[in-house]
Amino acid sequence: MTIPEHFENQSLLLLVAGIKGAIGSTLAVAASALRANDLSAAGSLTTRDKFTDILPVDALYVAGWDNRVEDLADCARSCNVLPPTVMQAHGTALADVPVLTAPNSQALDSQVEQLEADIESFKSQFPGSRPVLVNLLPAAPGIDPDRATDLASINQSVTLENLPDLAYVLAAIRCGVPVINFTPNTVELDPVVALAEETGVPLIGRDGKTGQTYFKVVLASALKARNLYVDGWYSLNILGNADGRNLMVPERASGKLANKTNLLDEVLGYPVGERYGQPSHKVQIDYYPPRGDAKEAWDVIDFLGMFDLPMSLRIDLQGRDSILAAPMAIDLARWMFMLQLVGRRGLVPELAFFFKHPLGEHAARTFQDQLAALDQLEAEVMSAG
Repeated sequence: MTIPEHFENQSLLLLVAGIKGAIGSTLAVAASALRANDLSAAGSLTTRDKFTDILPVDALYVAGWDNRVEDLADCARSCNVLPPTVMQAHGTALADVPVLTAPNSQALDSQVEQLEADIESFKSQFPGSRPVLVNLLPAAPGIDPDRATDLASINQSVTLENLPDLAYVLAAIRCGVPVINFTPNTVELDPVVALAEETGVPLIGRDGKTGQTYFKVVLASALKARNLYVDGWYSLNILGNADGRNLMVPERASGKLANKTNLLDEVLGYPVGERYGQPSHKVQIDYYPPRGDAKEAWDVIDFLGMFDLPMSLRIDLQGRDSILAAPMAIDLARWMFMLQLVGRRGLVPELAFFFKHPLGEHAARTFQDQLAALDQLEAEVMSAG
């Protein structure tokens, strides 16, 4: 492909909203490890062998926002995600990561104005890097999308309590910065998407598909491919980090639970539990402090074979939330760099593989279709120019 001159010899700058949280601080350590050519950091990247002639894997820096007063290294240690050996090898670089205070004004316009200035400041500190916003803020109650008819109505409805991440999204779009919404919050309101299309910015999300839901899509796709009817599916999540604690507030958890629940019907093509006249796909999240970032997910899957004879699967996933999420955020940022290079704007449904609730018209739902969409997107990107 022909690379525009202003994209040559550039690195990637992840601008992280919520950088001192478990995923954000893990991202910062991962960036340091990648620059040090630590192969154990690159091993989980699905893009490690993609686009390398244009964007080397080690060309990665991080900056961001947070309201915690502790420095980034202390936050990384307190999150208890990374072992001391990794922090000793790569944690010292966290002292060089610029972190600014998150907006505290209740007025959306004021928040956006502050963040636009912050983004320009980050750009000046990393003149050879192209920024991508990664939204890692906690789940929030949100606003009614039907009432968000234009930017003026959004400005009247949004507060720091109900949708704090929208200011970051708007500021990034206005600064020409691609947006990754890794959270369950609905920021892709119609006027926001229209603004992204108008300014030539790609915007992707919603809700990163890291562990249990990833395997749910894989298994549901496999059962569908064999015409095995899913009669019921029960999912329990046990999580002890700040995300788990935040999700104990019902109005904050509602979006996450909807994203984790609705996708199963979308993959299978029928409502689970239709034989009973009520849903038999149940999803529950429990905050259990001893688990920390090492979440556990239990799934009970009941399905029917020939003659409606019942069978079942039992799955116990013991995962590490931030270790699963961080490489996905890096992969998505690399994709966004390439998509902006070839002029993609607005929603990108081909990246459905990465999200619980993928955005954009005709976003693929089954695992097979999502992989095929990724391959097609890569072919289109590499042939452009």
